[in-house]
Amino acid sequence: MNYQYLNLENRKDLIDGVIVRKLIIHKDESGSLVETLRRDWQDVFNDTNLSFAMQYMSITPSGIARDEDKWHVHKFQKDRFICTSGKIVTAIFDPREGSKTNGKLNLFAMSPSKVEEMYMVVIPENTYHGFMVVSKEPAHLLNFPTQLYNTEDEGRIPNTQFSWVKAREDFGLPSLSLK
Repeated sequence: MNYQYLNLENRKDLIDGVIVRKLIIHKDESGSLVETLRRDWQDVFNDTNLSFAMQYMSITPSGIARDEDKWHVHKFQKDRFICTSGKIVTAIFDPREGSKTNGKLNLFAMSPSKVEEMYMVVIPENTYHGFMVVSKEPAHLLNFPTQLYNTEDEGRIPNTQFSWVKAREDFGLPSLSLK
């Protein structure tokens, strides 16, 4: 692989403000259950700077990036991503002036199929981020943002720091033919 992908066993050199929280999969003969957000998890939830505003789920086909050539960025909102099926790579880039991790890129391999890849990642405000499905099957992503959706907070920035094409190659996915 060309890029270094982070998970629970390999999470060194995180971007300042990024939080990774292990999630426990409880299994028995009736199935499985994963607690995804609790108010007593003070590292990922508190009323000061990690409050609850809403939750949504997205379903994305294999090999698709959200967005291919642009980063998402929020001025006021933190995102909390969990992959609940399939496998995704979440990319976070730190463009913040004065940040001790300015210019750093983190790539997180996330999936419920491996213990070391079942976690929540908190994405700080003012960092560029996106994700791509690297499994053959579609992936489900849950997000628990700290703010209600607001078009004035949601931004798109051209992505010149990272190539989803190389990530596709790393995971053996076919090239995306854009129409």
